[in-house]
Amino acid sequence: MTSLLLRHGRLVTDPQTVVDIAIENGVIAAISPDLDFAADQTLDIAGQLVSPPFVESHIHLDSALTAGQPRWNQSGTLFEGIEIWGERKQSLTIEDVQQRAIAALKMLASQGVLFVRSHADVSEPSQTPLKALLAVREAVKDWLTLQVVAFPQDGIYSQPENAKRLEDAIKMGADAVGGIPHYELTREDGVKSVHYIFDLAERYDRLIDIHCDEIDDDQSRFVEVVAAEAIRRNMGDRVTASHTTAFGSYNNAYAFKLMGFLKRAQINFVANPLINLTLQGRADTYPKRRGLTRVKELWQNGLNLSLGHDCIQDPWYSLGAGNPLEVASMAVHACQMTGRDELMACYDMITRFGAKTLHVADQYGLAVGQPANLITLDAEDAIAAIRDRATVRQVISRGQLLVSTSKPEVTWQQAI
Repeated sequence: MTSLLLRHGRLVTDPQTVVDIAIENGVIAAISPDLDFAADQTLDIAGQLVSPPFVESHIHLDSALTAGQPRWNQSGTLFEGIEIWGERKQSLTIEDVQQRAIAALKMLASQGVLFVRSHADVSEPSQTPLKALLAVREAVKDWLTLQVVAFPQDGIYSQPENAKRLEDAIKMGADAVGGIPHYELTREDGVKSVHYIFDLAERYDRLIDIHCDEIDDDQSRFVEVVAAEAIRRNMGDRVTASHTTAFGSYNNAYAFKLMGFLKRAQINFVANPLINLTLQGRADTYPKRRGLTRVKELWQNGLNLSLGHDCIQDPWYSLGAGNPLEVASMAVHACQMTGRDELMACYDMITRFGAKTLHVADQYGLAVGQPANLITLDAEDAIAAIRDRATVRQVISRGQLLVSTSKPEVTWQQAI
C-alpha cells in the first residue's frame, strides 16, 4: 500500500486554514501545515476543500437504472411504482442486478460517495435482489462500504411466506432488517410487523431501517410504534425510520407530543427530498403539501437525520444522477433551511449525520488514525459546495486515489 500526501488543502471543519494531509497504510497519519513527509505520491490540491466522503443513507440499488422497464410511471405515484416494480422484478437475474448496482455505485463514488445503505427487496421466493447485492457488497468492499437492508417491499404479512423470507434474508447475511408497516393489509398487521422486525434484529444482532409512514395519510402513525419499541428495547441509535412523510401532515398537537417521544427514543431519520417531493401530495389540489417529514424540526430537536437519493432512474423516479449535493440543495429549498447553521446542517446530513445513521461514525472523519476516506471539492466551504454543486475533484478511498475529475472550464468565444 502506497503512501500519499495532499498539499495545501482546507478542511471542511476549518476552511480558513491551509494544511497538508499525510496518508500511510490506509489511514490518516498527520494533518498539519507544511508537513515534512516522504510520500510515494504527492498531490497539490491548491486550496481545494477537503471533506469526509458523502454518505448515501437510503437507496434501492436492485431497482436502479430500470426507468421505463417494462413501462413508465405515468401517474408518478408511489403505488404505481410498486406495481411496475412488481412486473419488472419477475425478469430479474443476479447478473442483471449486479451490473446495474455496480454501475450506480460507480456513479455515486465518482461524486464522492463511499458509504452506501441499499435496500434489497426480499418479497420474492428467489431472493435474487438480495443475493445479487450481497455479492456486490463483497465485490466493492475494497473501495466502498455497502450495507444491505432486507426489505419486504410487499409487506411482511401480505403474503404467507414473507415473514420467513425476511428471516431467511437475515440468515443469508443482510446487515439490517427492514419493513413497510404502512403498506401492510391492516394497521394491526403494521404494528405486528414492527414488533417482528425488532425481534429479528435482537435475535440476529442487526440494525433496523424501516420504510415508515411513507404516505400522505395523517393517520399513518407507525413512527410512534417504532419509537416505543426502541425505548423499550434500548436500541435507539441502531434504529432508523426512513421517509416518515406523514409526519409532515400530522396536526401540530400530535406532532409536538410525538417529538417528545422521539427525543427520548433517539432513533435516526432519513429523508429523501427528491423522491418525497415527487411522489407525495399527488392527490392534493392546492395548497399542495411538500410531502417531506419535518426535517428542520427534527434537526432543531437534536434528532439525527440524514438524506438519501432513494431512487436513481427507476419506476418511482426517472431522473437522478447520484450527486448528493443535489439532494442537499433540494433539502435546503423544500425544508426552508436557508440560515447559515441550517445550510451547514444540510451538508452534515450527507456526511457525518449519514455516518451516524449507518452506525459507522467510529470509522469516519478527518482525524489522525482514522481510515483515509476523503474527498476534495472545488469550493471555499461547505455552503459554497451546495450552492455551486461543486465538482468533486479527487476521491480517496482506503488511502488510495480512486477517482479524479477535471474541473469544467468555461471559455467565452467573444470579447464582452
